[in-house]
Amino acid sequence: MKLASVAGEGRDGSLIVVSTDLTRIRRVPEIARSLREALEQWERVEPDLRRVADALERDPEGGEPFPGTAVCACLPRAFQFVDGSAYLAHVERVRRARGAEMPPSFQVDPLMYQAVSDRFLGPREPIAVADESYGIDLEAEVGVMVDDVPMGVSPSVARSQIRLITLINDVSLRNLIPAELAKGFGFLQGKPLSSLAAVAVTPDEFGSDWSDARVHRPLCSSINGIRLGDPDAGVDMQFGFDELIAHAARTRPLGAGTLVGSGTVANRDLARGCSCLAERRVLEILSGGEPQTPFLRFGDRIRIEMHDRDGRSVFGAIEQNIVRA
Repeated sequence: MKLASVAGEGRDGSLIVVSTDLTRIRRVPEIARSLREALEQWERVEPDLRRVADALERDPEGGEPFPGTAVCACLPRAFQFVDGSAYLAHVERVRRARGAEMPPSFQVDPLMYQAVSDRFLGPREPIAVADESYGIDLEAEVGVMVDDVPMGVSPSVARSQIRLITLINDVSLRNLIPAELAKGFGFLQGKPLSSLAAVAVTPDEFGSDWSDARVHRPLCSSINGIRLGDPDAGVDMQFGFDELIAHAARTRPLGAGTLVGSGTVANRDLARGCSCLAERRVLEILSGGEPQTPFLRFGDRIRIEMHDRDGRSVFGAIEQNIVRA
């Protein structure tokens, strides 16, 4: 089942059910007004949403055309967004860029921070930044939305609370981050609004490619039409989403609709490229002594997308321009 949001009354948008091929929709105000509302009542509304989704698949002529630019972030806002860093290849490379070693504890204890969640940019909404000198970077990630998660939950129970999967562009301002981290109190200015894909999907949409609480599909990123990378999101993920959720819920419950991010997808195989510019620049430093690739500039266009085994876009593409605020 695939779900999305279109601009509507209020900040949460209006919920729609989307066909598997992302061409048709049905509006479902009688079931739930928004995706956030649906997640808060998932046990009650899921059967009705699935009936609509099944009917949409059975009738190739049914529904309305996919509304394109009217679609906003699949979840326009959430009460909470906790972002992990489950790909240690990424952690190691980015830390190396600022002269920091990776502690052994990172192998067993996930990194995670509290991110901005009161608004998410839509998949085609411009990324507005005041100054190019901030070091604008994309970070292509996978994220999951959960039902209510009890405090102290085990990873196996946490896995059963995953309701939807989507893509995230966790925008980073790289040149602001080192000074913030040096204060010993985490990110703030270095992490502006993130972007979400148009569509969120239930795990069963992936079939066998959803296993071990990981999505085993390549995540493709490009800048101005030039490939940045296509690492497999299921490879080299040190902590599955079940472990990330359990980590976040160790000392507090997570409310329904919480978004949990994987962190920047990265493989140890360098042939798969990168999902952010910080990694590429580190690799350039290691091979040639200095970075060759600049961070994003005004006018640049980024694209993040995942395809299924039949070559169809799973979530729709995140495709955004960088603009001056």
